[in-house]
Amino acid sequence: MIPEAPPAWSDELSGVAWSVASSLDRVGHHRRSADWVAQLWRSPDARLLKLDADASFTTQADGTLRLVKPFVDHDPQRHLLLGLVEGAPVFAVQAVVDGEVRSLREVGGSLSDVERDIAAAATALVRWHQLEPQCPRCGGPTRVTDGGYARHCERCDEQHFPRTDPAVIVAVVDVDDRILLGRQASWGNRVSVLAGFVEAGESLEQTIHREIAEEVDVTLDRIRYFGSQPWSFPRSLMTGFFARASSTAVCVDADEIAWAGWFTREELAAQLEAGTIGLPGPSSIAHRLIATWRSEPTVW
Repeated sequence: MIPEAPPAWSDELSGVAWSVASSLDRVGHHRRSADWVAQLWRSPDARLLKLDADASFTTQADGTLRLVKPFVDHDPQRHLLLGLVEGAPVFAVQAVVDGEVRSLREVGGSLSDVERDIAAAATALVRWHQLEPQCPRCGGPTRVTDGGYARHCERCDEQHFPRTDPAVIVAVVDVDDRILLGRQASWGNRVSVLAGFVEAGESLEQTIHREIAEEVDVTLDRIRYFGSQPWSFPRSLMTGFFARASSTAVCVDADEIAWAGWFTREELAAQLEAGTIGLPGPSSIAHRLIATWRSEPTVW
């Protein structure tokens, strides 16, 4: 069952940064020309984001991304064209990074919308090139093409593109408007909404029903889409939902979830103030799902 009218989500809480057109123009048609990409590298307004082997980067004193001007010859196998921002080309490279590095997970919530897009694209591409330098079809060597958005196998002539693994993340709410939060054993006192990867042959909605049943043995009768977010750790796309529970008895699976329980808004606020629990960081869609529930009288 799906309700007829969607709730009026708050743009601020529902992650408007990921729901509007990006200011990063990925120039899909033009980047196929290696000469065109190389010319962009030599542009006076070109900028480069350096990432280390863990896909972390440095920020300026004011918290903005540290983008530098390219000063070496263009190497199409290393220098990845992310796209254009207001006509200025932005590249990424894996290299030795001086200074204190931070990950997108750590600083994503404080970056501007376009900087978040740049960092997300750079993190995803750098990790993909690290993980899959050879052809997954024949095992042959591959070369970077398409400005960094593809690899071409020199043995079987196959073209390969960055892989994205879809996952669902779900704020489960019961008929009394309580939210279900849980934690993994390694999280300390942090709690979050539940999540899981889509398996072969599943729809997103089927994944939600399966994951919630597997992790906490709760059944659902309503599902509503909330929003999505790239989560480049290493290559996920998080799709967020609210779901209403038709059962409330919780039985955790103990493999993935160590503990889970229901919270009213007042109970959650009290425990947060007391410091007995913590929540996901502001850069995550999990944070926005919980914040939306806390700010709204009901999500249905």
